[in-house]
Amino acid sequence: MKKFILLAALTALFATTSTYAQRGSGYTTALGLGIDFGDGATLVGPSIKHFLAPHDALQGDVLFGGNGTWIGASYNYHQSFREAPELKWYIGLGPQVGIGDNNSLWYLRPAAGLDYKVKSAPISLVFDWRPMIGLSDFAGNSAARFGLGFRYTFQ
Repeated sequence: MKKFILLAALTALFATTSTYAQRGSGYTTALGLGIDFGDGATLVGPSIKHFLAPHDALQGDVLFGGNGTWIGASYNYHQSFREAPELKWYIGLGPQVGIGDNNSLWYLRPAAGLDYKVKSAPISLVFDWRPMIGLSDFAGNSAARFGLGFRYTFQ
């Protein structure tokens, strides 16, 4: 029941905010493949980004690898480059939990990156630096973590 309520709330959030989303970015929502790599295991899975306002976006990832499942969400602030409006820089922050082998590890994940919307195709390419700051016992820190995203964009 809790999963249904969460899904319904997220659906309502996306539906009510789509009219305020960032038109200047060339897309409102993007869905695709996320890859998290660097020190430790490479993680791969579905990723979504949704703009709530011209500079504000939410991102969610469900990644698999390293004998576990990693679920993360973040808020990202975006800003365009004047010379290249399709290219945006962003900074963000959010929680991530790694679940596996009868335990869970909690992290805080800051991010700084670039988001490029291909002008002639419904594709967004993302690269970011996303260190891991351990919040729970046995959750270590790692500065050498990076992300790649390949997403299909929707208006």
